[in-house]
Amino acid sequence: LKLIADVGLIGFPNVGKSSLLSVVSEAKPIIGDYHFTTIIPVLGVVTMGPEQSFVMADIPGLIEGAADGVGLGHEFLKHIERCRMLVHVVDVAGSEGRDPKEDFEKINEELVKFNPELAKCPQIVAGNKIDLATDEQLEDFKSFIEKKGLPYFPIVAPIKYGTKELINAVAEKLSTLPPVKKYEAEEIPLSVLESKKNDGFKVTVNDGVYSVEADWLYRILSKTDLDDYASLQYFQTVLKSSGIIDELVKQGIQEGDTVSIYDLEFDYVP
Repeated sequence: LKLIADVGLIGFPNVGKSSLLSVVSEAKPIIGDYHFTTIIPVLGVVTMGPEQSFVMADIPGLIEGAADGVGLGHEFLKHIERCRMLVHVVDVAGSEGRDPKEDFEKINEELVKFNPELAKCPQIVAGNKIDLATDEQLEDFKSFIEKKGLPYFPIVAPIKYGTKELINAVAEKLSTLPPVKKYEAEEIPLSVLESKKNDGFKVTVNDGVYSVEADWLYRILSKTDLDDYASLQYFQTVLKSSGIIDELVKQGIQEGDTVSIYDLEFDYVP
């Protein structure tokens, strides 16, 4: 499914999109220093007054190669297509060792590569984590964005510094844009995960270790990069959606018990 939102928050993982959404709306996204903490888009309603509000979506962190499907990139990018405008959140301090200007360019390159029409989508830039940046970094990035002719707002999301000015600018821009285009409901094919339930799986318990076996699960596991946080989260979703987690609970699994899936072993955390 593609969500429909007025404003999409875009940017690399861990730049502060979830923090921004949490302080300007009533949304409660999971926030932490983890790449892909947000796995599915989180919607929040930003209320400006009794008769003025808009929907903002925290789009999961994009990475270089997203347009080619890297890091579940297609799943993330498809949600951006129906946003009326974008707020591009950038870590101006480069706190993770990346160059904020390169971050900005790479994300926009991925957008255009995925869908050239996204180049036409209005964009406001929010320079986050300015409290961690040097004066030179702040001036350099501000000048970089201004040369591109884009509106720029320096913020510190967790303490709401600069967020009021940013949101006012977003609301003003939205007032000049056409309303969200209405789409006919899309046909949703039978979930692959739902169909897998019919293929079955086997759970056995031996010396406190819960072993799970299923040919289809092995095929998915063999294609999963367990060093990639987003891919690992997807695999966890497979376990839950297929009914495997429910079966483990039925068989008495407790927090900290070991789950074995072929060559993979991990501790169960409900």
